[in-house]
Amino acid sequence: MAQEMLTTFETELGEVALVPGTGGVFDVRLNGELIYSRKEAGRFPESKELKQLIRDRIAPEKPLGHSDRQENV
Repeated sequence: MAQEMLTTFETELGEVALVPGTGGVFDVRLNGELIYSRKEAGRFPESKELKQLIRDRIAPEKPLGHSDRQENV
């Protein structure tokens, strides 16, 4: 997932850091701000979700192609 974020946001992100943890921790922070927590959500995120959360904060004008399309519910 880290590689996918770096590929999608190659000019917007300077780095992605993976910090080892225990107990199923999966937090995503952007400039220190927690933007996704597996514990709070009760599940792991879809890569589409993370792309949208990151994009909305660092490059709102950036199109994400298929990740921008709404799923039919």
